[in-house]
Amino acid sequence: MNLKRIFRYYYFHEDLNIIYLNKIAKLKNISVIFDQKNNYFKLKNNFLRAISFCKKEKISYYFINDFRLAVKYKAKGVYLRSSYKLPIQNSNFNIDIIGSAHNQLEYFFKKRQQCKVIMLSPIFENMKYTKNKILNINRFNLVASKWETEVTALGGINNSNIKKIRMTKSKGVGFSRFIETI
Repeated sequence: MNLKRIFRYYYFHEDLNIIYLNKIAKLKNISVIFDQKNNYFKLKNNFLRAISFCKKEKISYYFINDFRLAVKYKAKGVYLRSSYKLPIQNSNFNIDIIGSAHNQLEYFFKKRQQCKVIMLSPIFENMKYTKNKILNINRFNLVASKWETEVTALGGINNSNIKKIRMTKSKGVGFSRFIETI
């Protein structure tokens, strides 16, 4: 995989099993985003094992929409979904905030929430979004052209279209199923 401009990978954790552990550790500059509402995390052992793996391999990790857990488990930051609409009043958390947006309006809201990185989605077709809803390369660049924060592509990343990311303003990619093909 020759991706010179992409310097950051964000893996959305669905099920951190043994097969994916080695693949995650091989990638440089990868961060894992944990969804603590997932059934996998209902078991405390699995949750702590995933956290300890990330600490041992020096992989940064984030929690979705939960500042309290991020501070408690010393995460690098918090990932705020586009549906998270609560204002961020206290920025003394000393953690990074990443957000996702689907359009300009959500971008300005995430900017007010002090997000350092904003993931724009969906760039490619996936199971959740059909061809009518995706941005593709041109619209992605048009939407993100005036954005002052770091932009990351999210949605539908796979082996056949990851090289197209180099044609965008994106500095990273976010994925969940792409890890299976690495």
